[in-house]
Amino acid sequence: MQSRALEILVGFFVCLGVAAVFVLTVRVASQDKIGAGGVYEVTAKFDNIGALTRGASVKMAGVKIGSVHNIAIDPKTFQAVLTLDIDKTRSDIPVDSTAKIMTAGLLGEQYVGLEAGGDDQSLTNGQEIKFTQSAFILENIIGQVLVSMTQKNKDSGDAPASKPAAPASPAP
Repeated sequence: MQSRALEILVGFFVCLGVAAVFVLTVRVASQDKIGAGGVYEVTAKFDNIGALTRGASVKMAGVKIGSVHNIAIDPKTFQAVLTLDIDKTRSDIPVDSTAKIMTAGLLGEQYVGLEAGGDDQSLTNGQEIKFTQSAFILENIIGQVLVSMTQKNKDSGDAPASKPAAPASPAP
């Protein structure tokens, strides 16, 4: 009799766990939805987007205003072309705004950060953000520092050593 009650109790907790995972999945999937009133698309070209992926956030002043809809390569310039879906309620973003690839935290996810410009005209559907800043790639910076240090060591080690002047012989 006790084993049957124990089995029912374990079954109850398993069902409770499955229900909790289901609720958590639904809540996470519906979180941060943008575009309930529609979106407009803008593009931006970057030399390097790092580990940015489709679906990444587009933020302005830390507030999510859109998402990355598509990532492609421009066949002429070989730059990454991002298509950004921006919430239509944010239709007042100046044309001269800057798009940057940012990282949330030291090793966090990457997102597109927009900094507002000062122009009176606003971005509209299909326009391109002209001012962009590529992702900060830590490996590139470390490589540049190592090359710089190696070059500095070579420059200081290759210089011929100057010989000390011979002491003057005493005059008779």
